[in-house]
Amino acid sequence: MATPFRKGAKGAMLDAYKGRMAFLAEDRTCIPDANARGFFRRRQSYLHAMPQSTLSSRLDALAKLGQYIKSKPELLDAYVQRSSHHNGWFTIENQWRMLDTISKDYLDRENLEKWTNAYTFQKSKAEKTVGLVLAGNIPLVGFHDWLSVLASGNEALVKLSDKDPFVLPHLAQELEKIDPSFVGKTRFVERLKDYDAVIATGSDNTARYFKQYFGHVPHIIRGNRTSVAVIHGNETEEELRGIADDVFAYFGLGCRSVGKIYVPKDYVFEPFLELLHEYKRFANHTKWKNNFDYNYAMLTINKEKFLGTGSILLIEAEGLHSRLATLHYEQYADLADVAIDLHAIQNKLQAIVSASPVAALDVVAPGTGQRPSLSDYADGVDVMAFLSGLNG
Repeated sequence: MATPFRKGAKGAMLDAYKGRMAFLAEDRTCIPDANARGFFRRRQSYLHAMPQSTLSSRLDALAKLGQYIKSKPELLDAYVQRSSHHNGWFTIENQWRMLDTISKDYLDRENLEKWTNAYTFQKSKAEKTVGLVLAGNIPLVGFHDWLSVLASGNEALVKLSDKDPFVLPHLAQELEKIDPSFVGKTRFVERLKDYDAVIATGSDNTARYFKQYFGHVPHIIRGNRTSVAVIHGNETEEELRGIADDVFAYFGLGCRSVGKIYVPKDYVFEPFLELLHEYKRFANHTKWKNNFDYNYAMLTINKEKFLGTGSILLIEAEGLHSRLATLHYEQYADLADVAIDLHAIQNKLQAIVSASPVAALDVVAPGTGQRPSLSDYADGVDVMAFLSGLNG
C-alpha cells in the first residue's frame, strides 16, 4: 500500500527529518511520497473492500497502537526528534512523557473497554465525519479527541496545529497498518470542509470565531482554561513534590498545568521552594530562561516583592493566569472562602489540585494534574456522549 521507509535507524531518521510525506491537496493522508498518487487513485476502490469494524476490533487495534508506542520504535523516535527541532518547547523528554501517558492510560485495553462501555453507539447509523481543530500548546494535546472519534466508529477530519504536525500523522499511519479498517478514517487537511460536527480548541479569542464559523453544525468549542492548586499546610513531601510537578509539567503550557496556588496565611514556603528548586535544569532551556530573566528584570525594576528559586518566580497575585516562569500565589485565612471563590470561576478552571477535599469541589491528587483518565474530559464536556449523540 505504501513504499516503506529505508531500513535501519539512520534511514528512518533521514526519512523522518526530510518529512517525505504526501500531503494530498485537501486530503493530506500521511504516507511516504513514492507512489502516493497511485495510492490515492486506488484508495476509493480499496476502501469499498474494507471490512466493517466493530467496537471490539477498534479497541483491539487501539490497544496494539499502545503497545507500538511502548516499544519506542526508532521511527517514532525519529518523529519525536523532528518535533523537538521544529518546536523548542517540545523537548524529547516531554514528548515521551505524553506518549507514555497515552500508551499506559489511554490505550490500555481494559481502560478502553471500561470507558466505552458507558456509551451506546448505534451500529445501523452511518458514521459521521467529525472535524477536529487541534491546539499545539503541549505535545499531542489533541490525541484524546482523535481517539474518541475513532473509538466511537466515526471519521476524523483533522486540522493540525503548525506547532505539532508530525507525531499524530505517524500514529494514524501505524494504526492503519495494525487494522486496515482504519484506512481513510483519519484525514489531515489544511481547512475543514464537508463535516458533520466539529470539536475545536483554541484561545478565548479564537473560540468566538469558531462559534460563528462552526455554529451551523453540532460542535464543542474550547477556549482558555488553567488549573490551580490548594495547599493546606499539612502536605507530605511527596504531595508537595507532586504539586511542583503539576506546576512545571510541559513548562506550564498546558491547561492542566498549575499556574496559581492558594496557601494558608503565614505559610512557610521554604519546603515547597526547595522542591521547586529541583527543577533548576529548566534554567538550561533557552526559551524558559529568557522568560525567567525577563520577569526577574521587570519585577526588580518595578521593586515588586517575589520569591525566587532560580527556576521559577513566585508572585503574590489574584490573577489566575501567570506568565511563563512565574507562579501566582494567594494567601487565605479560611478554606471556605477559597471554595466559594473557586466555585464562582469553575468555568475558567480545568483542574483543582489538592491533597485534601475542598468543600464539594472536584479535586485531583497532587502529581496527577497532567495524567487525566479517559473520562476526564477537557472543560468537563463529555466528548463521547457528544459523539454517540450524533448517531442517535
